[in-house]
Amino acid sequence: MSITGIEAPAVEVRGLVRDFAVKGGPPRRALDDFDLAVAPGEVHGLLGPNGAGKTTLCKILSTVLLPTAGTARVQGLDVVADAKRVRPLLGIVFGGERGLYARMTAAQNLRFWAALYGHGRREGRRRAAELLERVGLGPRADEAVETFSRGMKQRLHLARGLVGDPRVLLLDEPTVGMDPVSAHEFRDLVEDLRAEGRAVLLTTHDMAEAEALCDRVSFIDGGRLLRCEDPRVLGELLSRHERVRASGVPEALAARLAALPGVERVRATGPGAVLVETDRGGAALPVLRTLVEAGVTDVSTAPPSLEEVYLHLIGDRGMAVRP
Repeated sequence: MSITGIEAPAVEVRGLVRDFAVKGGPPRRALDDFDLAVAPGEVHGLLGPNGAGKTTLCKILSTVLLPTAGTARVQGLDVVADAKRVRPLLGIVFGGERGLYARMTAAQNLRFWAALYGHGRREGRRRAAELLERVGLGPRADEAVETFSRGMKQRLHLARGLVGDPRVLLLDEPTVGMDPVSAHEFRDLVEDLRAEGRAVLLTTHDMAEAEALCDRVSFIDGGRLLRCEDPRVLGELLSRHERVRASGVPEALAARLAALPGVERVRATGPGAVLVETDRGGAALPVLRTLVEAGVTDVSTAPPSLEEVYLHLIGDRGMAVRP
């Protein structure tokens, strides 16, 4: 708490720049004058395509990378000048195979990490057992990690990120490889972390996940913060710009679909296959009705892609988006 009675940000980034050397060419700028503030107890989503700068930001906050310019603070501590004090405050989940020892059991992995955080043997065992139960891996505690599915490994990463009882969690694409049930359980866990007053910085490509979990979402591209939005904006875009895919659609029927109210365009995606894009809520329903009444049975709906959201939310307002 600050002297004014206003709680200080859990994460605060100001004018952050990160350049990477490129052999034989000019440096590549991964972050460009980037600003961000995340409050305690806030789940903040970072959305952007590959190469947008999301992971670079997380690595700077976790003291893995040094910024080229600007400042980054965690719980008021500078990530460069106070790196040793920052690290215990963070829980980091980058996923993949990094940081897990395949021939060790899940419990052994967590006890090892608990020891690195300074926990004694008894406390390490208790902490490992508690966290494995929390992420649904209690029954598999004594099995080798090399036998785990990708989703199970990701849950073990989540448990590892909580070993040090962090105040700030950096979750980089945490549900990649998870089945729907595991992803739902993960979302419940994030809700618990929010209720405990922990700040969560979540990078994702999944807009539905961001809408369900986040208090705010930031759109990033080319290392720049483009917009910070209420997640309800995502919900509006997901419903307004719903897409309908169909196969076995003759040209005459495609023309009828294009003339329906709320249909933005109809694109051919193959012989007799079309993608119908809408631009208002509820417009997908008459499209589906028309297709079914015409005898078309190979039909599916989907939300817009992240790139399409960028075009609708930002591109239509005159802001360039890097491909």
